[in-house]
Amino acid sequence: MFKYLLRRLNLFLATSLVMVGVLFYATGLFPVDRTHALTGIHIPTASQLVQIEQDYKLDKNQAWQFIAYLQQRLSGNLGISVTSHQEVAEELSAVLPASFELAVMAAIIAICFGVPLGVLASQSQHKLTQNTIMAITLTGYSVPVFWLGLYLSLWFGVDLGWLPISGQINLLYEIKPVTGFMLVDTLLSESEYGMSAFKDALLHIILPATTLAVLPFTVVVRSTRSAMMNVMNQTFIRAAEARGMHTSTIILRHALPNALIPVLKHLGLMLGSFASYAIVVEMIFSWPGVGSWLVSGIYQRDYTVIQGGILAVALLIIFLSILIEVLHTVFNPLSRKDLYATS
Repeated sequence: MFKYLLRRLNLFLATSLVMVGVLFYATGLFPVDRTHALTGIHIPTASQLVQIEQDYKLDKNQAWQFIAYLQQRLSGNLGISVTSHQEVAEELSAVLPASFELAVMAAIIAICFGVPLGVLASQSQHKLTQNTIMAITLTGYSVPVFWLGLYLSLWFGVDLGWLPISGQINLLYEIKPVTGFMLVDTLLSESEYGMSAFKDALLHIILPATTLAVLPFTVVVRSTRSAMMNVMNQTFIRAAEARGMHTSTIILRHALPNALIPVLKHLGLMLGSFASYAIVVEMIFSWPGVGSWLVSGIYQRDYTVIQGGILAVALLIIFLSILIEVLHTVFNPLSRKDLYATS
């Protein structure tokens, strides 16, 4: 197992290195001066120019410049934002929790609704129920996320007036950031309006989280149905049925834990699509996360923000993909068997 983890770590480092190399090459293609693209300083002073040349080895060849670029980025020096004149690393750390909060809520919605529907679709004896569930998943998978977000905003936000359609919380509430997660910070707040602020933040996250959850929801339903149909035909399930165990006990204790293993793998394969969908959702609902921050930087030609956003999103996707692969190997006995057989 140690050798396997070491190989996965090497894969993460190698993939990240290639990604940083592509980002370094793209930096040289920006239609601005290289010092501006690397640091965000539009008109550097003489001392700043000397410091930039020393930090990024601009007087040496491309190999040394890449090593210097890698060192600066790994040390947390992402440059300065052209628009806000703040450190890009500070802005990134401020918007990351909002994106994590939205992604976690979307994942909870997708799993809590997708797994039961997938089990129902696999075990139901009624063709109408099966076809209805599969039609819902096919429709959800086919609907463009930008259309769905705008339609939900128009229906629940404008026409019915049930839910807010923009932002993370009402601006009337002053919540001191502690963890960066608004739902958690409202609960930790000592303000007398903390609970009402929590309810308001929960209402704000419903529409964007639901919109973002549609794609993983359809994947969870279809993969759970397929995995359950496969597991229910296994020998150990037949043995449990022969011992007279109740059907619900067989499903919850024996079938479902084994069926969720391939579901985990499918979720890992769709992280890239999930991230791109999240960017669109954040723009639609004005959610103050990495996606809207990155798109705003693109509109304003803030090249350090573009680099910092792409770097953060790409590293997260690579890390989470490898982490899910490791978890799949840990929880899947067959994967461990193949792993030990090849060691």
